[in-house]
Parts: sequence; C-alpha cells; structure tokens
Amino acid sequence: MNPVFIAEIIICVTAGYLLGSVSFGYIIGKDAGIDIRESGSGNIGTTNALRTLGKKAGFLTFLGDFLKAFIPAFAARYISCNVIGDGAEYAYLLGLVTGLATVLGHNFPVWMHFKGGKGIAVTSGVTVAIAYEHWPYILIALAIFIIIVVATGYVSVGSLLVPAWALPVYAVIFKRGTAYFPVILVISLLFTVLAVIMHRENIKRLINGTENKLFRK
Repeated sequence: MNPVFIAEIIICVTAGYLLGSVSFGYIIGKDAGIDIRESGSGNIGTTNALRTLGKKAGFLTFLGDFLKAFIPAFAARYISCNVIGDGAEYAYLLGLVTGLATVLGHNFPVWMHFKGGKGIAVTSGVTVAIAYEHWPYILIALAIFIIIVVATGYVSVGSLLVPAWALPVYAVIFKRGTAYFPVILVISLLFTVLAVIMHRENIKRLINGTENKLFRK
C-alpha cells in the first residue's frame, strides 16, 4: 500500500479514537454535579442522560456525541478527496474508517477504563458525514427510527433496527459495484456488530420483558 495512504489511515484512526473518547454525557453530568455512570443505567450516552439529567442534557449529550463523529469523518473524506486528491471511493473508505475509530473511542474510551457508551449517536454522526449527498436516505432512516421508538417505546429497538444497520444497507444500495465495495461492506458491518455487542444487555431485557421504555410512567 502507498505510504501516503498508510499515513492517512494512521492519522485518521488516531484522531478519530481520541475524539471519540471525549464522553459528553460524563462531562455534562459532572457539570451538573452528577456522575452519570452512577445514575440510571450507568451508561454515558444520550438515553441515560435524558432520563437522569433532563431533556437539555440529553440533547447536548446527543449533539456532542453526534458532532464528535460527524466532524472527523466528514473532514477525513473531504480532505482526502478535495485537498490531497485521493479518489472519491477511497475518500469514502477513509471517512468510514475514521468513523469506526470514533465509535471505538466512544465505546471504549481509554481515560474511562474502556467503559463508554453504546455508540448509536456516534454511528448516526458517521452516517450523515459520509452519506449526506443521499439525504433522502438519511431522512427515511430517521423517520423509520422515530416511528419504531414511538410505536414500541424502546430506544434500544429503534437503535438496533435502524442506526445499527444504516451503513451496511447504504453500502449495498449505493456502493455496490465499486472497487472498494467488499472492504466498505465489511467495515460497515462492524458498526452493526459493535451496536449489537454494546446492546447485549438490552437484548436480554427485551427478551425477558424487563427493558425500560423511554418514557416511563
């Protein structure tokens, strides 16, 4: 592989992981005098922030987690294609790899002993960053997610059925036949695998009927 490509990947993976390791739920909770890891489900993500800290904190947590993925994935793709002059498909792949590193940083942040969130807001940020030119796809995915959550009351169900599969489905629809498609599909499926792994306790609770709904009476 071209040494320049190797350097790009190393820089993007490192930057993505470090940015992903910034835990906004924890920071916002600390600002409110609460350790979110010791409240509610103990998760540092949007849903637990919403339940334990309120709507504003939940929104800020989502926004922070979304942007910390969107910005590096979009920047990697844009700089690769428009500044360095890499091909568009390679630039897409680089953005995808950067996004995956961000999700890994969010899920396993080194400064929090590798105990982080579940990566759905972060995965959503990556999806928008590299699929923005097909914005109807993003809007349809968002609509389906909202419908599922409203209909079931479970954020975990919506997360496992929509954001977790958004990237591999996008790859099959829009990247099939391109030179990097096999690699893109494999990396896209890693987002799905990570989402399932991080939601394994939610899956058990859903099976047992003990999963908490978003808005509990």
